[in-house]
Amino acid sequence: MSTRAKVTLAASLAFSSFIIWAVHYQQSREREDMFQGVIRDDARRLEKMRQREEEFRESSRKREMYEQVQNVISSDQSNKI
Repeated sequence: MSTRAKVTLAASLAFSSFIIWAVHYQQSREREDMFQGVIRDDARRLEKMRQREEEFRESSRKREMYEQVQNVISSDQSNKI
């Protein structure tokens, strides 16, 4: 095998090895980014649930306060009227 062929073979092996490594590196980075996205989504979902619970507590508190101040007719009694 000539020297030129050996150099070409070595260069093509090095280039191919680099390409394979780069693809695997890119895949691992994308996998990590996707996992971080899942973590962010979970955090957003938990924050949204916390806000909804807080809004529900506030709504319940207001309802109790209004029921103390105002006369409230239940839906069963309003149908009889």
